[in-house]
Amino acid sequence: MSETFQFTLQATDGKARLGAITMPRGTVRTPAFMPVGTAATVKALYMDQVRGTGADIILGNTYHLMLRPGAERVARLGGLHEFARWPHPILTDSGGFQVMSLSKLRKLTEQGVTFRSHVDGARYEMSPERSIEIQGLLGSDIQMQLDECVALPAPFADVERAMEMSLRWAERCKTAFGDQPGRAMFGIVQGGAEPVLRERSASALKAMDLKGYSVGGLAVGEPQHVMLEMLDVTCPVLPAEKPRYLMGVGTPDDILKSVARGIDMFDCVMPTRAGRHGLAFTRRGRVNLRNARHADDHRPLDEESDCPAARDYSRAYLHHLVRSQEALGAMLLSWNNIAYYQQLMQGIRASIWDGRFSAFAEEATGGWERGDIPPL
Repeated sequence: MSETFQFTLQATDGKARLGAITMPRGTVRTPAFMPVGTAATVKALYMDQVRGTGADIILGNTYHLMLRPGAERVARLGGLHEFARWPHPILTDSGGFQVMSLSKLRKLTEQGVTFRSHVDGARYEMSPERSIEIQGLLGSDIQMQLDECVALPAPFADVERAMEMSLRWAERCKTAFGDQPGRAMFGIVQGGAEPVLRERSASALKAMDLKGYSVGGLAVGEPQHVMLEMLDVTCPVLPAEKPRYLMGVGTPDDILKSVARGIDMFDCVMPTRAGRHGLAFTRRGRVNLRNARHADDHRPLDEESDCPAARDYSRAYLHHLVRSQEALGAMLLSWNNIAYYQQLMQGIRASIWDGRFSAFAEEATGGWERGDIPPL
């Protein structure tokens, strides 16, 4: 642990990077996958289960927490770490993406955004300064700037306007954040699918000398090759001595390909959302437990897994739970999925240290392509 926020680059293999972020509440080993705890909970899991999978850090959502139960209330109750019983590092996003995507009634100006809650229609105002204030009340260790994320595809002029606005908001967020030695504020690179805008955004944020940098506005429906092309443009511009976070990504394959381009941090709702819908991630690829082929299968999801959900329960039982819509099915498959993602990240980190990341990526991809074990 460290009293200040520090990022140490420990090894590289090609563009893949092995490192560690140290801060007062703990160390985050990178590349890292952050389970998403949108409303102060990683859905369907206890926090000790999340920690037991190997997670060093989780993500909380400013938008959802400001609506329920409210940032001031969380602060009165001791902050998000105490409230959720997670004493380790927490990253909060700014709420900007949710404001743009979930709020049907909103008005965007230079000052910020005025919107109505999707929960009860109440009116709220979110400025860059208010976003940082809310994240401070929550007590998060890594805070994100407020940005404008436009839906793609969009005209070049609209993407450029949003990118420039986000840069001005980043300056205001930096001022509002001030000097907090044990915490960090990250800027967010925007620019849609326009390489020239991505480069301009990354260069301007780099000049602000922030503690970390995120790549936003990707994995929102565009083809994977577009996302990777934007990373090829963006990562070389960002400073090597600072952590790089690709927001909202993604599938295991997305993660492997993004690590290969120099990304250090990821988050995505996919593992828990898939688990709630009967889909398991494994070293043999995706397994749909809703399928009838599993109804009489006494074998586990993965006999070699360290996760009890994958190792100790039969496919037949998991199939039964899913088809019966039992809550335990969602709990076990979400546990399996978060564990698999963390096992993947551990394998990535070990392979970078050993100088065999490319070989590891080929092995993992090969396992997914071979597919699941044959049915009984």
